[in-house]
Amino acid sequence: MVRYGIFGTGQAGNQKLIINFVLLKVQFMVLEFEKPIADLEHKIQEMIHLAKGKNIDLSEDIKSLEEKLQVLKKETFHNLTRWQRVQLSRHGDRPYALDYIYEMTNDFIELFGDRTVKDDKAMIGGLGDIDGRTVMFVGQQKGRNTKQRQERNFGMANPEGYRKALRLMKMAEKFNKPIVTLIDTPGAFPGIEAEERGQGEAIARNLREMFKLKVPVICIIIGEGASGGALGIAIGDKVYMLENTWYSVISPESCSSILWRSWDYKEQAAEALKLTGPDMQENGLIDAIIEEPLGGAHRNMQDMAVRIKQQISAALAELDKMKPEKRIEKRIEKFCNMGIVNE
Repeated sequence: MVRYGIFGTGQAGNQKLIINFVLLKVQFMVLEFEKPIADLEHKIQEMIHLAKGKNIDLSEDIKSLEEKLQVLKKETFHNLTRWQRVQLSRHGDRPYALDYIYEMTNDFIELFGDRTVKDDKAMIGGLGDIDGRTVMFVGQQKGRNTKQRQERNFGMANPEGYRKALRLMKMAEKFNKPIVTLIDTPGAFPGIEAEERGQGEAIARNLREMFKLKVPVICIIIGEGASGGALGIAIGDKVYMLENTWYSVISPESCSSILWRSWDYKEQAAEALKLTGPDMQENGLIDAIIEEPLGGAHRNMQDMAVRIKQQISAALAELDKMKPEKRIEKRIEKFCNMGIVNE
């Protein structure tokens, strides 16, 4: 089953190109490399149904298949290629920012608007409680169905989205509340109207201002982390990636289209870009990888939310020990050291 519907006509030319670009990236419910697992799971369910319907004992056969399933899952998900991790990061059932926020908090209050243009639905934010402490959440939000994806602009924020994010982060600083950003975007919106309203300036301002925030800032890539669209809310004291996510200056498809004039080489591009968590950690670009439940975050969102919450709490406990000036100094030093090569 495909996770998108038919789009209507009448959109501007650049809008059509962007929609077509995103549609090609939307995944089926079961990814190609997941099919053997899905087939075995289906077989187990059939045997359970048969055992109940015919009132026969198939417990030994079911147990044997379940053990085989666990082995298959471990072999599959512990040996994923970079492109397969990219596919998992875009899985249609993968939890989005609001899913995690509502799971981790009991009293989330969403805040809206940039106080200049409008409220950007692709960028969400608000106050929530974690272990009795108020935290400002900011993140990109995608949609589950056609209507939601259009409303959320496929998680691609306009300038007002980044200005909204900065407004909320400044509010958090004013009231001495830590900031947690949840990053999941195929990039900042590249439309003409976004450029007219200052897309580059909005992202650049966020980079500058996030370096100077006096409160703890924790950034977590929960899905796609593409280009400046991700970096616009990713300057923090701690930067984490979930296990099946990616973080890069460009997507594999776009890289392939530039280098080979075709999207057919996206798998080779993913390997060359080295965009997964282990790659980022090896290059000193992130602080840690948050392990996902076997099969991906979409297999057990509640468990994944607990793991993220624990990581946030541990990071805040560490960052609280530092004075604001020291945190800012270390934050600047952290990013200034990126990309330096000693020969």
